[in-house]
Amino acid sequence: MRLGQLTILACSLLLASSATWAAPATTSGSVALALAGVVAPYSPLPAKEKKAVAAFLGGDSNVPITRKITVTADKVVCRASNVDITSRSCELSFGSKTHTVRGSEANAVFATVALAGVPPDGAAGTIYEALSKLSCTLDPKVIKDKAGGGADCSFEPGN
Repeated sequence: MRLGQLTILACSLLLASSATWAAPATTSGSVALALAGVVAPYSPLPAKEKKAVAAFLGGDSNVPITRKITVTADKVVCRASNVDITSRSCELSFGSKTHTVRGSEANAVFATVALAGVPPDGAAGTIYEALSKLSCTLDPKVIKDKAGGGADCSFEPGN
């Protein structure tokens, strides 16, 4: 192959991989439950549903709710500095409301977003993990069966 053909091939592969990263993603099972579990406390869910999600994440599937619970977020953007290693934060957006968390809470969100397969991004001493259009559905009846199902999430990597 000539240099021009190799350049075109490399650029095509780069564009294809970029498009794949921007495509909607899904996760299910324990990762989906963890993602819903770290976002739910800051979401506009009713208190009873937040408590049920917290119970699931804590290992208790015996909750009084039987209908499906949907945890959504418009955007989750986490930052950690690789210069000031004590600096970490996440902004979770729900409509016009944004919650900022720092420290261990931010670390939990950051790590869970990474666990869900969102590719990291970085610039000028900061590492980013971001997703948008998060929608997680938890089915208490299925979770109670303890067979690995009942939690599904979809999102778009990046913001």
